[in-house]
Amino acid sequence: MNADESTGKHLVHELLGPGPLAEQVTEGCNGEWYVRVSGTEFLPLVTAFASRECALIGLFCTERFSPGAPFSLLYVFEKKGVLLVIVLDTAQSAPSIARLLPSACWPERECRDGFGIAFEGLFDERRLLLHETYPDDYYSLKKSVANVPPLMKPSVDPSEEYPFRSVQGDGVYQIPVGPVHAGIIEPGHFRFSVIGEKIFNLEVRMFYKHRGIEKLAERRLPEDVVRIAESVSGDESVVNTVAFCIAAEKIAGTHVPERAWALRTIFMELERIGSHLGDQAGMLVDVAFPLGASQFAVIREEVFRINALLTGSRFLRGMVVPGGISRDIRTEDLEALAQFVRQVRKRYRTGLKIVLSTASVIDRFSPTGVVRRSILRPLNITGPTSRASGGNGDVRVDHPYGIYSRHPPSVRTLHDGDVLSRFTVRASEILDSLDLIERLLTTLPEGTVKEAYDAKDGYTLSLVESARGQNLCWVWIRDGVVERYKVRTASYCNWLAIEHAVQGEIVPDFPLINKSLNLSYAGTDL
Repeated sequence: MNADESTGKHLVHELLGPGPLAEQVTEGCNGEWYVRVSGTEFLPLVTAFASRECALIGLFCTERFSPGAPFSLLYVFEKKGVLLVIVLDTAQSAPSIARLLPSACWPERECRDGFGIAFEGLFDERRLLLHETYPDDYYSLKKSVANVPPLMKPSVDPSEEYPFRSVQGDGVYQIPVGPVHAGIIEPGHFRFSVIGEKIFNLEVRMFYKHRGIEKLAERRLPEDVVRIAESVSGDESVVNTVAFCIAAEKIAGTHVPERAWALRTIFMELERIGSHLGDQAGMLVDVAFPLGASQFAVIREEVFRINALLTGSRFLRGMVVPGGISRDIRTEDLEALAQFVRQVRKRYRTGLKIVLSTASVIDRFSPTGVVRRSILRPLNITGPTSRASGGNGDVRVDHPYGIYSRHPPSVRTLHDGDVLSRFTVRASEILDSLDLIERLLTTLPEGTVKEAYDAKDGYTLSLVESARGQNLCWVWIRDGVVERYKVRTASYCNWLAIEHAVQGEIVPDFPLINKSLNLSYAGTDL
């Protein structure tokens, strides 16, 4: 047992306290710890975890995981870089913990819609995953349900329509936005309660296109699930695939070559740069500053083109596979990337200086759309949104994977929590990513880029840091095929931050606040 494992086990035993639970802890393939609890042990343990500031970062259901139990609920807690998974076996019901840990609210509703689990005391019993047009008693994630479109209800009785929060008062009116939007973005509904132009309530409703991503992965070879992971969210193609491959590789005991990890890391950082540039350009468009927006948009397009030069895909698809990457990158293309990084750094700094010295931009960015630090842990808000509000979490540092343990990024933290802070944190991360890519190119190891991968049975958890924040996946392989593939992106949690960020702001600032959070509809609606 190495020092990290010893520290982790010590903290787990400290959290569980003396008694039989501490003796039942088992370690997962990726350094996480599992403990199975009974129904009587569950609530006291979760209450103790909440009192000790453990963050609930994941909650999901799976079937036939434990002998004799139809369903198992897995609760993923994090504290001080240690991951502890509580496994609660159930026939059909479980106590709700959403009042104690608000980040459980959406996952509990998702488990109810997907598996039919009843959560006793759940304060919000509205549909989440499956909207009211779905047939009654249809649970899309059960193994007995085929992954085909169900026969939808031809009409919905008014009494079954989704009951948005009702806000009453003199002068109060509602503004519905969506679910259909201009352009090509996915559907999502925003229901504002407003007096004059000031917003004092917003309710977000997602999940208009339940794609069956997790169901599609069932009973498939791990090598085939890679393409599914790439499709979770277009601009997170690499990072979600890396998360899946980490899990599959840990289960199989596959060693990924150093050169492959260096190239994977370059791809992930290019993906981060492209995402952040798109956000920054969008924010500047929303405050009518095309001079800055066009500069960042041009650089973003050039990032996509260098992606295509390196891999044949503007979104870097088809490269990450279990065991490494599918093919090596030519020396001349790596040299082109090195030259591109040097040029872009200078041009980006120039554009950034223009933006941050323009009074009209600063006036619109600050102090607009504040996300307060007090909601970060309760809702599991992560990524640049968290780091702009005083949070200091980054999976690459807290749970380093690949070569991030040797090349840890700087965690850029600000405290105002407004649009300007989120813009500035992204700017720092773009420059840090450029520096890391350049450093990796100068020290790129020689050797192979792929080791043979032979699927083994087992299960494990993996975390990665996407451009938006903490992405989680849990993979269970049985009989050589994927039994369960659970994905939770940062957007899934971060959508709730926007309901807080718009409080007291005016309606015309909503697009700016929304863009500054950079949330993925597709990454939420699996």
